[in-house]
Amino acid sequence: MDPYTSRPAVVIDNGTGFTKLGFAGNAEPCFTIPTVVALSDAVTNPARATTGKGNRMVQHSSGVMADMDFYIGEEALSKARASGSYNLVNPIRHGQVDNWDAMERFWQQCIFDYLRCDPEDHYFLLTESPLTAPENREYTGEIMFETFNVPGLYIGVQPVLALAAGYTDTKREMTGVVVDIGDGATHVVPVADGYVIGGSIRSIPITGEDVTMFIQQLMKERGENLPLEDSLEVARKVKEMYCYTCSDIVKEFNKHDKEPAKYVKQWSGTKPKTGAPYSCDIGYERFLGPEVFFKPEIYSSELATPLPDVIDKCIQASPIDTRRALYKNIVLSGGSTMFKDFQKRLQRDVKKIVDVRVLASDHQHGGRVQAHLLEVNVVSHPIQRYAVWFGGSILASTPEFYTACHTKAEYEEYGASICRTNPLCKGKF
Repeated sequence: MDPYTSRPAVVIDNGTGFTKLGFAGNAEPCFTIPTVVALSDAVTNPARATTGKGNRMVQHSSGVMADMDFYIGEEALSKARASGSYNLVNPIRHGQVDNWDAMERFWQQCIFDYLRCDPEDHYFLLTESPLTAPENREYTGEIMFETFNVPGLYIGVQPVLALAAGYTDTKREMTGVVVDIGDGATHVVPVADGYVIGGSIRSIPITGEDVTMFIQQLMKERGENLPLEDSLEVARKVKEMYCYTCSDIVKEFNKHDKEPAKYVKQWSGTKPKTGAPYSCDIGYERFLGPEVFFKPEIYSSELATPLPDVIDKCIQASPIDTRRALYKNIVLSGGSTMFKDFQKRLQRDVKKIVDVRVLASDHQHGGRVQAHLLEVNVVSHPIQRYAVWFGGSILASTPEFYTACHTKAEYEEYGASICRTNPLCKGKF
């Protein structure tokens, strides 16, 4: 018996904003931490650190000790706030690894300080964006096999894993459109029988971070008493705690104006520098924040295509024999799909687009086509915030996972090119 199969695989879902990590077989990740690294000046700018008095000692530190002088996640954010000697680095931008040195450091602390496991004892499942270049998979393989000496590695495509999150003994559906909205990237990805239809992938430049910045902008324009250094964090918390999706933006404005006491919320906080208390109102931004996905022009005049239109174009660009199944299974994934009634609004708007087209076709063909025969269904579930990670947890819990992984022996024989593709675990999916 392979000794590695008796230990749970490590599942790490690296996102632009947050990384989820834990062990296969669990329903939720053990940790969800911001994907950020705080590096000391000695690491990011050794030339500046080695000037002035005691430069030989500082140079020794920057060369030998400073490699360990870094923090990740919430600890990194607090270190950067408290001290001016740390610089924040985001290893992932718009879903793609942008800084491999920072990414390696980030994985190092994820494995040793958070999960507290020996990477040589566990198979690993990592996730990637659907538009990741094959070269990036090679870099990932090199780091995992060379630096961490993992016995086996599987790199899963995030939308496929999000579909797998809904896979049960009674529902065995691996065809659908995954609408994955993260903090730094939004992708609409069609999947047929577990395989991504690469030519039909669509992405839009509106993400969870844009919603946060729009809320910050709205509160600033209204003159709310927010400390500058704290305003982005407050906007993020407002987004997570108070925002919802409305069915009609005009009616929502009227409701807020007629009953402000019912709809306007209060936010209280303490200024980080002075410790003085402050408070502000949370009004229209509660529904205007999520509205950018449906009316992007309210956020930027350069954006014109709403998310429902992008989903429809994605499905229409897919092979004709898959379209009916794709409309039937539009799956939400990512924290920025968790707004109240987001699923209902998206389903309604996509259905409208489809019905208009089918009715126009029906008119052209003399009434022989029936609009109601085309079903549109947007799937929402309680774990959609962790859908990708949970799908990875399910996949890495199956015996087929270990046979689908690339092993250290294969890497040593064939090199990093083995990581360019990963077979699906067809025994399960």
